[in-house]
Parts: sequence; structure tokens; C-alpha cells
Amino acid sequence: MLRFAGHNFEPLPSGALYWRARETLLVADLHFEKMASFARRGQMLPPYDTAMTLTRLESDLRRTGARTLLSLGDTFHRADASALLTPADRMRIDAIVDNVSCIWLSGNHDPAPHAIGGDCRPELELDGLHFTHEPCKGRTGLIAGHLHPAARVAMQGRSVRKSCFVHDNRLMILPAYGSSTGAINILSPAFVGLFHWPALEVTMLGRDRTYPVPVRRLVGG
Repeated sequence: MLRFAGHNFEPLPSGALYWRARETLLVADLHFEKMASFARRGQMLPPYDTAMTLTRLESDLRRTGARTLLSLGDTFHRADASALLTPADRMRIDAIVDNVSCIWLSGNHDPAPHAIGGDCRPELELDGLHFTHEPCKGRTGLIAGHLHPAARVAMQGRSVRKSCFVHDNRLMILPAYGSSTGAINILSPAFVGLFHWPALEVTMLGRDRTYPVPVRRLVGG
């Protein structure tokens, strides 16, 4: 369980965050149709990422029984990428929109509303928390995505690197949920100045569960 800004959240090994009090599943950076967007530019990559991400998302919605899905931006890899959906993937998204209340926040990759149903917004405030795509300094109770955080932990001469949740009780950044997304070490320059390090908590994704990791074990790379 993650305690953040007075609220309890359940971090899932998929990279989703379940807010049980609100029956809401939070995800960030799905980047639907990323591989299809690359293929459109001549890079012939297998366009199966959307289907894989949808399988994970459907499973998390079933597992939690969430009534609301909140996507923290970059749901699609490009502003026009919803037009690239295969009929099968579009039907799966339509089924999600029909079964749960969907809120899609805009991101830097998809700043405009997309035509998949649900509620498209630039940001959201709820129960004293602020949800947006890009993190920023100086706000309390902010939950964001965008940076695709990962942690590398060193122990006994070995190290492991995985995507992670990271927060300091003022700012929380979710890992990227999409199957084709990369990740950035939280010790990299992209994260400098965002967190109050004495209060930092890091939760790493595992195969079947999540793991809190000691900050003193974090290494670069």
C-alpha cells in the first residue's frame, strides 16, 4: 500500500495504481499505437503494442473492479493515432469506455481530445489531489506521469533495473504503462529538483508484486 497526501493507493505490478476509496484505476503513458506510428514513418516494427497494453489494462480493470479509469496523458503516441487503431483494438477500447467511466488527460504526445469516447480533459482535481500529465515543482498532492520512472538497485555486487512508482508525499510519478515504452532512471537529470529526497519512497515493479526499495541502494544507469 502507498500512502500519499493523506490517501491510500495500491500499486500494481503492471504499473497501474488503484485508488480503492474512489474505485479508480490510474495509469500513465499508455502510448497506444506507438509502433503503428513508427511504421507510418517507414520503421517496420511489429504493431502489437496496443493489443498487449489493452490485455494488461483489461486484466487490471477486472482484478480491481474499478468503476473509473483515469489515464494521466499520452494515452496515444500521436495526436492522430486513434485513427490507426485496428478494428479489433478499437472494439476493445469501446468496450472499456462502455463499462467504466473513462477520463483521458491530455499529454505532450496527444494534446487534443481523441475520438474514443469518455471525458477528455487537460487536468483533474479530486479530493484535494491534482492529476496532470507533466510533473512540476512546488505543488502538493500532485500525481503525474510523463517521465517513465525506473530505479536501479544494487545489492551484494549485483543490480536490477525496473520501472517504479516514486513519491515524496508531495509529488508522485507513475511508471509508464504502455508495453512499448522505455524508462528513465530516477537519478538522471530529468528528475533533478522534483523531489524532496529525505522523504523519497520508491516502489519497484516485479513480476507478480511490487517492492519498496531503500533509497540508499539506488544507483545510476
